[in-house]
Amino acid sequence: MIEWRKEAIFGINLYFCTLYHQVETSMKKKYLLLLFLICLPELSKNLHAQTLAQAREMYAKGDYQQAKPTFERLVKSAPSNGNYNLWYGVCCLETGDYEQAVPYLEKAVKRRVPSGQYHLARAYDKTYRFEEAEEVCNAYLKDLTRRRRDTGEADSLAECIRTHLRMMKGVERVCVIDSFVVSKTHFLDAYRIGTESGSLSLYEEHFEDNGKSGGTVYETELGNKLYYSELQPDSTLALLTSAKLLDGWSQGTLLPESINQGVNANYPFVMADGVTLYYAADGKESMGGYDIFVTRYNTNTNNFLTPENVGMPFNSPYNDYMYVVDEYNNLGWFASDRYQPADSVCIYVFIPNPSKQVYDYELMDKEQLRRLASLRSIGQTWSDAAMAQDARQRLMQAMQREPKKQQAYDFTFIINDERTYHQLADFQSARAKELFSQYRQLEQGYRKQQEALTNARTKYMQASDSNKAQLAPAILDLEKRVRQLHDEVEEAAKQVRNAEIQTHQ
Repeated sequence: MIEWRKEAIFGINLYFCTLYHQVETSMKKKYLLLLFLICLPELSKNLHAQTLAQAREMYAKGDYQQAKPTFERLVKSAPSNGNYNLWYGVCCLETGDYEQAVPYLEKAVKRRVPSGQYHLARAYDKTYRFEEAEEVCNAYLKDLTRRRRDTGEADSLAECIRTHLRMMKGVERVCVIDSFVVSKTHFLDAYRIGTESGSLSLYEEHFEDNGKSGGTVYETELGNKLYYSELQPDSTLALLTSAKLLDGWSQGTLLPESINQGVNANYPFVMADGVTLYYAADGKESMGGYDIFVTRYNTNTNNFLTPENVGMPFNSPYNDYMYVVDEYNNLGWFASDRYQPADSVCIYVFIPNPSKQVYDYELMDKEQLRRLASLRSIGQTWSDAAMAQDARQRLMQAMQREPKKQQAYDFTFIINDERTYHQLADFQSARAKELFSQYRQLEQGYRKQQEALTNARTKYMQASDSNKAQLAPAILDLEKRVRQLHDEVEEAAKQVRNAEIQTHQ
């Protein structure tokens, strides 16, 4: 009995101790909770200030993507704060959300936040609202002048806006029949152009293991000339050309400074006429990133004309490049990363115009013109539905064709309409085979002289007036020699053909 009482008393004591501990713990929790609620406003204030300070630091470093979420949260909590609107608007602008940036920057300007006008003008420019951009930028310039501040940056922006406004007044009326998004790495695979238009490839694929790097390569239909971009010692891409020799390709020759000077030049394509060159370049003449340019070779002056920006809708504030025209199928192609994620590019297919036709800027609804200029809806470009449908049929047939792989030949020599030879074993006439060996030696000499002439002309174009006078006689001699060799090569080829044809008669 005594033992039982002891156990009972021990059990009761244990129960009350446990109960006391639970009550004590609960009171502690309540006390801590009450203390947390009392200190919450101060803690929140400190946390908010720390987050804002970090966001502003990232903003100052140009890390807009990281700072953007914080400013978005702040501007939602305080919509009338001018600085928050400015900072979030600039973050949107710098990360490609141009439309999103506009209302916040407009509010920042209303709140008279310094630099608000500059960034709003940029946002209007990026969203094709060029007249509004010009008005805001001019007001900003007046304000800077009044306060005797430097206007260099604003002057540059104003010049760009004026250029873009001129482009807007000349938007080409072009029918874009389709667009599709592909991987940026393999975007050339989407260009299903006919063999009559030549071939496109990447630099690394065409020039295997040469220790250099570059962009894209265009080879003419006849396979006798290359246009390509190659990385230069100053870390810019430049356009070069190279001619086919019997034992390979000639050393690349840089195109003139009017094309390559001070910019990255890439994505060349030459029309069937052999003189019209399309390519893409960045620089001050570009709307943003790469723009598509066109130039033509003037045979009278042996020089390229001043390149021209092809304008809208082909060019945009984004990267636009690889303009190609398949004249045989009457289809045009170009690539753009407008509205696309970083690893993708949109390929637009259009019907080439025989001559440039533009929309009437004065009569057009401005919002509709902006959509046409930016290709927001390609269906709006279909002014002739039947023509667009025919082109889509041609595109479908082109897409169904497998890309033709180039076959490696020793050479290509046309005998007549029925026979084209690619190796010496194709010749059936021993005399024709002997004459062909002489022809190849003669052609090799002709190609080398032609390359020397090209190099001499390039030096002439880059030389001063006094040096041009010294170089001119040598160029005239080379031109005479090249013409003479050309005639000799043509005569030698005729003798080869005649000797081989006699064997088949």
